[in-house]
Amino acid sequence: MIKKKSLRELSKVLFVLVSVITFNTIIVDNINAFPIYAQQGYEDPREATGRIVCANCHLAQKEVSIEVPKSILPNSVFEAKVYVPYNPEAKQILGNGTEGNLNTGVVLILPEGFKLAPKNLLSQELAQKTKNFYIQNYSTSKDNILVVGPIGGKNNQEITFPILSPDPSKDKNSFFLKYPIYVGGNRGRGQIYPTGDKSNNNVLTSISNGTVKQIEENAKGGYIINIEKSDGEMIREEVPKGLKLTISEGNKVGVGQNLTNDPNAGGFGQNETEIVLQNPTRIKNMILFFVSVTLAQIFFVLKKKQWEKVQAAEMNF
Repeated sequence: MIKKKSLRELSKVLFVLVSVITFNTIIVDNINAFPIYAQQGYEDPREATGRIVCANCHLAQKEVSIEVPKSILPNSVFEAKVYVPYNPEAKQILGNGTEGNLNTGVVLILPEGFKLAPKNLLSQELAQKTKNFYIQNYSTSKDNILVVGPIGGKNNQEITFPILSPDPSKDKNSFFLKYPIYVGGNRGRGQIYPTGDKSNNNVLTSISNGTVKQIEENAKGGYIINIEKSDGEMIREEVPKGLKLTISEGNKVGVGQNLTNDPNAGGFGQNETEIVLQNPTRIKNMILFFVSVTLAQIFFVLKKKQWEKVQAAEMNF
């Protein structure tokens, strides 16, 4: 009985260990596959030149826009809407060579003091808009920079960020000023990995002049192109799975000539806008000023009418 009990306990321990190891492996794989490599390689995603570092890997330029209120009050929640337009029917080549839908991602760089609004402060409408998006801080030290993605699917061209504005009366590093907001939006995979290696989401070009002597399929589902140079030397070009050839056997090719189609259907874009952190006291004083000017104008008109009546009475007398 004691031996059976010991074996059962040992089996339970081994099962737990295997589960933990498997779970950690899955998490590590997902992290390594996560496309926001900027979080791992850059302390700040915006370079001194103003360029957002995502452009280092996503070489194609695409449009992105952002919409925020012109001005907001301190300690208030507002929406920052980012638009990443793309063709919902477009397909991209995945890492394994198969085709898939475009995924989208956004990095939002807010002024210091602005941050992601807590869920308990969101209205029901705003909570509904953001429930499908997992928004996180760029890093533990930069809660004013937010990232989201990759988001798969065809209906993610508009991403809403719930933002909480700072209160200068409590935060001495915040002031009632006009602030810039920067945004970068991406759709699809990049062309370069952070290591500097090219992804399979690129056009394959010839590295030499010559004649295509033979095209054969390889074991990975791609192609091997054999190009014969003028001196008889054979050059082998390996084409990854998923790329479509634009040449055939017997064609003459030159250095830099495209051997495949361009599989990239995405790209990266960045934009910026401004927002004013408005002082409530200033607004109250402005309202009082307008009211006083309006009342002064009314009293002036009444006084003028009264004076005209007196003048008319004196003339009649």
